[in-house]
Amino acid sequence: MPLTPSRIIIAMGVSSSGKSTVGQSIARRLHVPFLDGDGYHPEANVEKMRAGIPLNDEDRWPWLERLATALHEAADRKGASVGACSALKRAYRDFLVEKAGEPITFVYLDGSRDVIGERMARRHHEYMPASLLDSQFATLEIPDPETENVLAVPVTDSVEKITQTVTKALDHLKTFKRWQ
Repeated sequence: MPLTPSRIIIAMGVSSSGKSTVGQSIARRLHVPFLDGDGYHPEANVEKMRAGIPLNDEDRWPWLERLATALHEAADRKGASVGACSALKRAYRDFLVEKAGEPITFVYLDGSRDVIGERMARRHHEYMPASLLDSQFATLEIPDPETENVLAVPVTDSVEKITQTVTKALDHLKTFKRWQ
């Protein structure tokens, strides 16, 4: 299915897949705001993750709603916006679209457990311990490009290559002349 035009792009995937790095790169290329989903978690979620306890659906709904609203408002102000959010389940992605009130293009950063595990071991995250990676993969429902507005890209590609792949796929945003 071809991508549905949207003003909101979300880099998604498990922890350490590169969501923030890729999202920032896409936003820079488009000259639009970048919103990191981590910044929209309530403190209770942060404390739970810091303690090594996976979030459940009830923990995620208010966080996802705050992020969707902020992405919509940023797109209203600047014409488009880019976010980073795990969006692991189809229900979460559908909820983000519903709460944003408009289509969202999800950029799925696809990587194996081994590749992501190596990345996670090399980085320090404020509250996401490596012990939660298995729960991330267990929760992940891989997006279906036949039924969802998603572009899957391998995490093993360079950030620049992923950014180019994504921006080339966003023909409808070519009104942003600065990056043509």
